[in-house]
Amino acid sequence: MFLADICSTQMLAAYLHEHLTEAGLDEAGRGCYAGPVFAAAVILPKDFYHPLLNDSKQLNEKQRDLLRPVIEKESIAFSVASVDNETIDKINILQASFTAMHLAVHKLIQVPEILLIDGNRFKPYRQIPHQCIIKGDGKYASIAAASILAKTYRDAYMQNIHASFPYYGWDKNKGYGTAAHRQAIEQYGLCIHHRTSFDIHPAQTVLI
Repeated sequence: MFLADICSTQMLAAYLHEHLTEAGLDEAGRGCYAGPVFAAAVILPKDFYHPLLNDSKQLNEKQRDLLRPVIEKESIAFSVASVDNETIDKINILQASFTAMHLAVHKLIQVPEILLIDGNRFKPYRQIPHQCIIKGDGKYASIAAASILAKTYRDAYMQNIHASFPYYGWDKNKGYGTAAHRQAIEQYGLCIHHRTSFDIHPAQTVLI
């Protein structure tokens, strides 16, 4: 393993509240044209450390894939949940992101005492206090870990459905609105995995 593969660009804080059980939460796929939005919740030991751990967007695919089993093995609890594109179209992407986070928290085998949310907005979940932290995935280990799980699980999902719809290039763009993805939509229309409520402007709409 090369040094570049294990060196993080910054040191993340191990926790925000030393004496509370914290769960970090983050989502992936909020801005995509296709596929579900995924969310993860992670409770890490207070002494957890990995030199590579960082915001998933600051890591490459190889680094994220290396970290995923480490997080799953070393965490006190973790869970991943998703909300599909049809639900996104019904309730909007912001509410779907909150719903995915709520589902992830609900699936945890241990109830956290506080939730650390990446971003500036969140819908309260039951009676669990929460704290929103802008760019929290680059500040706190549990949120960074959640960002990595949400991203890797969603990428794997998009890679899987790519086999049925290869012309959209989801193995590379993961459902985001790249030029190649938009061009494919213009040529082939929308499929069952696209979010029809998004401003995609395809030349045709064909539900395959």
